[in-house]
Amino acid sequence: MAVLEVECPICGEVLELTDADRADLQLGDVIICDSCNAEMEVTRNEGEDFDLELLGILTVCPNCSEEFDVTEEMISESSIVQCPHCTAHIELEFEDA
Repeated sequence: MAVLEVECPICGEVLELTDADRADLQLGDVIICDSCNAEMEVTRNEGEDFDLELLGILTVCPNCSEEFDVTEEMISESSIVQCPHCTAHIELEFEDA
């Protein structure tokens, strides 16, 4: 059984998808990284071709307790983002798998 390894664009965790996993995935399905909760949409799943597009990371602001998606555009090299609700600056921390 072949295993496709896909690297999370946020934390670098390697997600392993078997042929059976890929057979169940349709365009538009969302895969969630176990390490950082990044949400990725399946944009291509044909033969050897498989692509994901980052949708965001669901997180909770420690200052105002509101949930929001951290998108790729919000992430800087320092991994500090700004809450869209209260404008607090939040440093993202990822769990080791």
